[in-house]
Amino acid sequence: MSKSIFYHAGCSVCVSAEHDIVNLVGKDNVEIVNIGEDRSRISEAENAGVISVPALVTPNGHTLHINFGASMADVKG
Repeated sequence: MSKSIFYHAGCSVCVSAEHDIVNLVGKDNVEIVNIGEDRSRISEAENAGVISVPALVTPNGHTLHINFGASMADVKG
């Protein structure tokens, strides 16, 4: 993986964190994935170790949980 991936669910906490991450690492260095809109990427996020959103998966595979917005169970409904 050459970019970080930022997973979120579209809530206000997640969108705020998205802006901070983009400002911090630059938009060319992070892929933004709103799993609230693109539910096909939920299993990908879970396989990367995401247990709550917002979360950032680094290029070397570390999963960083930024702030507790919603658990993956909540996101899956």
